[in-house]
Amino acid sequence: MKNLLFGLHGKTLRHARRFWLQYGILWTGAVITGLIAVMYARLIDLGFELFQKMEHRHSWLPLIVTPAMSALCVWLTRKYFPGAEGSGIPQVIATLGEQGERSSTLGPKLLSLRIVAGKIGVSFLGILGGFTIGREGPTVQVGAALMYNMRRFYPRPSAILEKRLILAGAAAGLSAAFNTPLAGIVFAIEELSRSFEQRASGIVITTIIFAGVVALGLNGNYTYFGAITAGPDTMREMVIAVLTCGILMGVAGGIFCWLLLNTQRWIPAPLRSLRAERPVLFGALCGLIVAVIGVIAGGATFGSGYVEAKGLLTGQEHLSALYPLAKLASMIGSYLPGIPGGIFAPSLSIGAGFGNVLHMLFGDISLPLLIALAMVGYLAAVTQSPITAFVIVMEMINGHALVISLMATALLASRVSRFFAPPLYEALSERYAAHTKYAHPPATDPASPSDPDRKSAG
Repeated sequence: MKNLLFGLHGKTLRHARRFWLQYGILWTGAVITGLIAVMYARLIDLGFELFQKMEHRHSWLPLIVTPAMSALCVWLTRKYFPGAEGSGIPQVIATLGEQGERSSTLGPKLLSLRIVAGKIGVSFLGILGGFTIGREGPTVQVGAALMYNMRRFYPRPSAILEKRLILAGAAAGLSAAFNTPLAGIVFAIEELSRSFEQRASGIVITTIIFAGVVALGLNGNYTYFGAITAGPDTMREMVIAVLTCGILMGVAGGIFCWLLLNTQRWIPAPLRSLRAERPVLFGALCGLIVAVIGVIAGGATFGSGYVEAKGLLTGQEHLSALYPLAKLASMIGSYLPGIPGGIFAPSLSIGAGFGNVLHMLFGDISLPLLIALAMVGYLAAVTQSPITAFVIVMEMINGHALVISLMATALLASRVSRFFAPPLYEALSERYAAHTKYAHPPATDPASPSDPDRKSAG
């Protein structure tokens, strides 16, 4: 009898261990990813709320706070968190793109728990300084890093398992950030993995479900920008809107990508030297530029731009025709120093601003339609991932009635953007991969780590 009890006990333990290895680790990582994504979103909201209170009381104070915060963020990133700079999506793509059967060499550098802490903490300081950054790209890297570190609980983790965990965590991070589960899956297929295998799909979907349930439990079921109501536009007006937004947003987004990927061709030589030799001072200068733009714009260009984009969509916000250009300049100034922060939300805000300008020219076409198409067009042009762009925007605005128009605009804008620059995230990920021979990934200017300035710096 005693032996029978011991046998049953051992069998139960084996079943429990097998269940933990097959499902428990994955589910635990997904729940943690969802919790961290929600807490991170609330932290960023708190940071920008504190900045707005300060800026409303003393409109000139960003001229001091923003440069100082920029210098601090650059110093912290370079000294303690190299690999946390910028969006975070290029780092994930670079790690997934490593070939071979061996474990990742970039993973420990770009997806460590230290990077998670740095990404969250330094981007909080960045938004506290009013920088034009989003939290969506960083959430992708954070989610990928959290899931990647769950490999420690497997007895024999393989390179294939590591990549599946990274892919699942990144997709879940984007899904939880925007409350767009379908976009998370599409993002994993289109942007992160060019060879999406069947076994990985189950891991990705399971992780998104668990992370999404946690996010829904804490935030409730919501639509990121709320449901829009487009006017009764005719087919002729719809075609004009799609062609106009697709072409113009493709040009605007392509120019933005070109500027980030070719900084050595348009930044004056003295500033390039300053960036290479004194990056903290260069960061402070960029912060001053961001602050000046924000003060002149009456504070409209500070932050991710979520409030402005939603206000334009609902008709509650009235912005200058120069807003999208000012926001774009502020976004470049925020990205160049290497401060951790994403470009998804600012890109959507810039697109909304362009849609508002187009409505001034095409007053007979409904404003929500132009803004929605300009948003998807600009995001598709910047990322050159049209399917991800239109799915994200469609889920954000509950715009299923506009699905064909959103798809067409995203595809057109993405194609036009390619005339100016290659896909932004892929180009940046290749530059990260090219620096695997160094002890640390590039941190001076994530947008162009292969510049001559970079080599002289390190």
